[in-house]
Amino acid sequence: MTDPIATRRHAQMFPTLAPESMSRVERFGIPMSFDDDQPLFTAGVEAAGLYLIMTGRVRIMQRDGFGGLSLIVEHGPGEFAAEVGQLSGGIALIDGRAIGPVTAVLLPPERLRALMVAEAALGEVILRALILRRASLIETGDGGPVLIGPARAPGMARLAGFLTRNGYPYRVLDAQDDPAAATLLAQYAPAPEDLPLVICHDGSVLRNPTDRGLAQAIGMLGAPEPGRIYDVAIVGAGPAGLATAVYAASEGLSVIVLDARAFGGQAGASARIENYFGFPTGISGQALVARAFTQAQKFGAQMAIPARISSLDCPRTEEPMVLKLDDGTKVTGRTVVIASGARYRRPRINGLTRFESRGIWYWASPVEAAMCADQDVILVGGGNSAGQAAVYLAGHVRSVTMMVRACGLAVSMSRYLIDRIAALPNITLLTETQITTLEGEADLEAVRWTGPAGDDQAPIRHVFLFAGADPASDWLSDCGVALDARGFVLTGQDGAPSLQTTRSGVFAIGDVRSGSVKRVGGAIGEGAAVVAQIHALLGDAPPGVSGTARGPLS
Repeated sequence: MTDPIATRRHAQMFPTLAPESMSRVERFGIPMSFDDDQPLFTAGVEAAGLYLIMTGRVRIMQRDGFGGLSLIVEHGPGEFAAEVGQLSGGIALIDGRAIGPVTAVLLPPERLRALMVAEAALGEVILRALILRRASLIETGDGGPVLIGPARAPGMARLAGFLTRNGYPYRVLDAQDDPAAATLLAQYAPAPEDLPLVICHDGSVLRNPTDRGLAQAIGMLGAPEPGRIYDVAIVGAGPAGLATAVYAASEGLSVIVLDARAFGGQAGASARIENYFGFPTGISGQALVARAFTQAQKFGAQMAIPARISSLDCPRTEEPMVLKLDDGTKVTGRTVVIASGARYRRPRINGLTRFESRGIWYWASPVEAAMCADQDVILVGGGNSAGQAAVYLAGHVRSVTMMVRACGLAVSMSRYLIDRIAALPNITLLTETQITTLEGEADLEAVRWTGPAGDDQAPIRHVFLFAGADPASDWLSDCGVALDARGFVLTGQDGAPSLQTTRSGVFAIGDVRSGSVKRVGGAIGEGAAVVAQIHALLGDAPPGVSGTARGPLS
């Protein structure tokens, strides 16, 4: 078994700064003092920022959701207490308490970000430690909610997937294996539709909450600043939206990013991307977009996730545009970047809706892979995302049967993936084949399909659907932004190579844009390119361009 992150990279997770480095940090901070046992931060409560310990010691502990506390580490002089959530003023996932009298220097989020930009080498040491600490919490499940219920409960994969995609720690307890979980289930006597139960930091119990309900309960939900007019409001936190956030925020523009579910988009669900520039050994989609998510926050981009957009109001005057959220919140921006991507299609299959989250999956992450380990699965789709998912699942399941309606994969899939699939003995490709019916009582139990050899069936409990995508553009129906016949957003209508839509100040990038290449690299390129067009529209000049230069955090 691989050693945990806290063992392998302990020195990088918990560095001790030299006195000279402490002095450089101190210039950005606020002097603080604490009495014995006084909290610096408490799990479930918004943390004030990063604390650099000057004298004394601080005990860092994690809560287990059942009232218990366990020691993670103790910090002494020259060490700092925080994790990556403090880049944006997030909720603390752990407890920090003084051991005897303590003096410290507090760096609130804006000062912490300023330090990282002004002191690049020192900022690298600090940021690496913050990222590794969150990675360790995710690895162990410390600091997050506890999901309790049968592993196959429909809500279990949904909530686990939501937390995983947002880089948030959690633990899963099955009542069949854990006495404490069994006791809680007996105490709350939930009906099947109430599962899973969720135990939060403060011991409160949720019954099969929605994604948004869980986010609110654990303090994960970001929110726009009331009354603020942002330079750039980005809808969608996939590779395109995050690239825009990184470049725009690093050039001094005020940025907010909104997404209905999680950062990363479809790319975040890719088990391994092997043809992305600069990563010859490949990188998982989640790892790539998690880096971009942290990078955008480093430069001051604000994140509001989950936040579902219901409509866009584009006034015909020079007034800012208004994004309306489904909870009634409004976000105002001088410009809007549509990066809402595309959603996997739901094929016309009998019983499809009934078995969603009960054997029908639209992602192939470690959560789903664990649920179908050593079983036979079917995967529908012939694009790169389908190929990546098939290769990933093949390492966890007994067999993968790929089904495509076309006569082969060459038209829609990269050659390296086709060759990889052909080389794996437990992947079978069925061409000119499609599923007709799904069967089962509570969960999926059998699948029927038709192909060149006629009709067939098999006792399959898990089907993965990657059958093309439709643009997430329905929220644009009343704002005057022109769409093509398939619902993708039209850009560059004046004949120029512009990413601006038919409405001034509204841009479209990535998979939602008509004519985009539907590749991660293309989406990131458009996300970078649109920032120059935003500068031109707003009448300013980015750093390095003739005109008034703007500092990274000005």
